[in-house]
Amino acid sequence: MRRTEYAKDYEPRDASKLRVGIVVSRWNSDITERLLAGAQEILRAWHVAPKRVTVMHVAGSFEIPYVCLALIKKKKPDAVIALGCIIKGETDHDRYIASAVSHGIMQVSLSQKIPVSFGIITANNLKQAEARATGDANKGKEAAVAALEAALLK
Repeated sequence: MRRTEYAKDYEPRDASKLRVGIVVSRWNSDITERLLAGAQEILRAWHVAPKRVTVMHVAGSFEIPYVCLALIKKKKPDAVIALGCIIKGETDHDRYIASAVSHGIMQVSLSQKIPVSFGIITANNLKQAEARATGDANKGKEAAVAALEAALLK
């Protein structure tokens, strides 16, 4: 299986009883809204009703871990999908943000015992980000599959 076919190669299962949260960054929204659409496509295919999905938008990727934690405490979802896009700029700022976000998401997931999937694109340029937000390579789809599979293990 090629990496870009991850979401495509998994048969949808019945996740209709799950409650799912999605936290999505507004920064690079042309990319993150595609990730959101991809995640929602997978949720529909896995029979998660829209009324069982809570979507929260945040300013940027850095805010994602905190809002994932707040969403878990308030809405009690079975899984959370974290979606964002960090594109390298002229400095190393992207590395610090990506590191903080990935560690924060893992900390939230482990401390709350809720799967929080990592749908954060880290790309060197816009072209790479667009490629990871399109079709079967859509990282939002992959993050949704990962979150649902983990939640169904409970």
